[in-house]
Amino acid sequence: MDPNQHQEQQGQMNMNIDLKNTTSISTPNGGRIFQQGVILRKVSKFVSGTSEDAVMPIPVFYDPDTNKILKSTMPQELREEYKEELIDA
Repeated sequence: MDPNQHQEQQGQMNMNIDLKNTTSISTPNGGRIFQQGVILRKVSKFVSGTSEDAVMPIPVFYDPDTNKILKSTMPQELREEYKEELIDA
């Protein structure tokens, strides 16, 4: 996902939404609490245009009981690589 697209998605979440028009997301075990974590990706200095390799943090939510990542919070481009660590909720 390019940075501009990610910013657009975050901007969409800032809309005035009535919470009564939303639905809860539950873990496979019925829990309703998720934790936020980050996946770290190394970016080559040749790609980043810097003198050293860079680290890119990617925020995700995960089930604290299983440490499985909520699939909808994982960028589409990385889902295949992390498919064993994802849950649909």
